[in-house]
Amino acid sequence: MTEHLHNEYHMTPLSKPAIPEMLYRIGDLADKSGMGCYLVGGYVRDLLMQRPCTDIDIMVIGDPVPFAKAVRDELQGKNFVLFERFRTAQLELSDPVQGTFKLELVGARKESYNADSRKPVTLIGTLEDDLARRDFTINALALVLNREGRNQLIDRFRGAEDLEARILRTPLDAEQTFSDDPLRMMRAARFAAQLDFKLLPEVVAAMKAMSERIRIVSRERISNEFFKIMLSPRPSVGLIILYETGVLKEIMPEIAAMAGIEQVDGLGHKDTLFHTFQVIDNVSAISPNLWLRIAALLHDIGKPSTKRFSHSAGWSFHGHDAVGIRIAAKIFNVMRWPLDPLTYVQKMIRLHHRPIPLSKEEISDSAIRRLMFDAGEDLQDLMNLCRADVTSKNPRKVIKIMSNFNHVEAKIAEVGEKDQLAKWRPPIDGQEIMETLGLGEGKMVGMIKKRMENAIIDGLIPYDRDAALEYIKAAYREFGDNEAEGGKQ
Repeated sequence: MTEHLHNEYHMTPLSKPAIPEMLYRIGDLADKSGMGCYLVGGYVRDLLMQRPCTDIDIMVIGDPVPFAKAVRDELQGKNFVLFERFRTAQLELSDPVQGTFKLELVGARKESYNADSRKPVTLIGTLEDDLARRDFTINALALVLNREGRNQLIDRFRGAEDLEARILRTPLDAEQTFSDDPLRMMRAARFAAQLDFKLLPEVVAAMKAMSERIRIVSRERISNEFFKIMLSPRPSVGLIILYETGVLKEIMPEIAAMAGIEQVDGLGHKDTLFHTFQVIDNVSAISPNLWLRIAALLHDIGKPSTKRFSHSAGWSFHGHDAVGIRIAAKIFNVMRWPLDPLTYVQKMIRLHHRPIPLSKEEISDSAIRRLMFDAGEDLQDLMNLCRADVTSKNPRKVIKIMSNFNHVEAKIAEVGEKDQLAKWRPPIDGQEIMETLGLGEGKMVGMIKKRMENAIIDGLIPYDRDAALEYIKAAYREFGDNEAEGGKQ
């Protein structure tokens, strides 16, 4: 019998919680072993909030290793991985109604930490020990799976109340909680952005006090939480928390450096950081693309180092796009971000000002073709970023700028080559140029190819293979004539 394992805790019955039947079967298996068995953590939180969740944490009071093997065998679990040292097992289970779930099964534990490390010393613990070590009260909830007390909610730290009030609070002392695992500061910002929760003042104060301790956490773990913030409905909620507590300065000082307004002779510039946060939110409202959101984060990253003031022109940030491209590469490397999306992000940084001048003047077909060619298949993302970049508080100014952007997009459609240029490839490649002109590899081939591409984009010749072949022959003759003239001088 398992009644004595959890009857000492305050428990609230939940009426028919919508959990898969297979989880009750796990509870029945625990009964056979005389073990207390509980759903814990984020799955319980999301269950109460009626949010979908496919990651399930189950905690047992007893030895989880043989129990995990029994669950695997009884429920035909797949991709079973056992970490005996950490008393943890992972596997996948399939439910005919709710699909595939990732299950982590652990034994109750308590932890202690050294001041210079975030790696805990783990000991076998009680249910209360396990719940107390959780990051926030909303994650320190347990739901009984044993038949005795089944569907009863164990809420030692008033997590259900905090869910109702939409606040984030730590079960124990906040500074100690963040010292034990500094990544919890990132998680605080993430939950605030994902769930639209508020941090209690003591949680914010603890993050400010412990912000430097984030340095001992690996960049990979930090980035994992940071991406979750960036993928939330309003990333600015989490980003502002990171900035105001000093955590952002520790993990990405280049981003934090964008904050502030400098005044000279009464002339100031907008706060680049908070403008950037608004741009990210604007992009997030129309696109789930993580890397477009990252491009929004980094589009003005070069401004602090290029900021200049002149009495005649005021504030300027000349070349901030080129500087931003280099800083973006540094951030990708330092944060251990995948390098494949870097080219895309750098393209967005490089081009994010290109459509703006076009919107202020009579637009030539060649200028539109050049924009379309340079943006390629990312043209729509670029236009979305440019629209998101309009954060003026002057409604009439916003209306005028958006009208100009509409004009640019109408001109793109008018040019009539949108699909072709989005996937643009020259009608002949470098190999054909070498074969046609009898050239080997070298600078000359690249120069001729670039000239041919520009001629097509500028409308000097049609997008046609024969026209391109004739053009490269003429260009080659011209290059030869110029070399001959140079030799005579």
